[in-house]
Amino acid sequence: MKRKSTVLFIGVLMAGLLALWGCPKNAEVTTAPEAPKEEAPAAPAAVEEQKAPEQKTEAAPAEAAKPEAKEETQERAAAGAAGLQPIHFDFDKSFVRSDARAVMKANAEWLKANPKVKVKIEGNCDERGTIEYNQALGQRRAASAKKYLTDLGISAKRISLISYGKEKPVCNEQNEDCWQKNRRDDFVAQ
Repeated sequence: MKRKSTVLFIGVLMAGLLALWGCPKNAEVTTAPEAPKEEAPAAPAAVEEQKAPEQKTEAAPAEAAKPEAKEETQERAAAGAAGLQPIHFDFDKSFVRSDARAVMKANAEWLKANPKVKVKIEGNCDERGTIEYNQALGQRRAASAKKYLTDLGISAKRISLISYGKEKPVCNEQNEDCWQKNRRDDFVAQ
């Protein structure tokens, strides 16, 4: 009887480990972002094309039936076109730098002017450090930016967080200028 319970326990443990192994590696996070990154604003059509094909086909009939849904979609597309600006961070830091405060205020003003738009804050790090450390640092950076936006009057319900750690670099060179570009929070309108 003891052997059966041991075998059962090991089986349940293995099933649990397999289930956890399949879980997403990116956790939602929040942190303070810093200086904005210069990017060309995305065109509304490009924002629509970034949606998954399943979402695109399912959303089209619903939008045709509801004019307010179409208006909301256009507002979200405008968010991408307006280009919520990213902020940058110092090495191994997660607080919003003084040079990023103006960008954060501009992002908050834009979000206040577009109350139906939600935003996802994506925390990013440079390549230095372990995967686990950078995931946590990216989360702290996204959380810091979220707190800054909520302190400026944006509802926390409109903000979601994710940390990509060092998985989404915008520059792949190994120098300080490149690393600075990768230490950022991106703001994605949803």
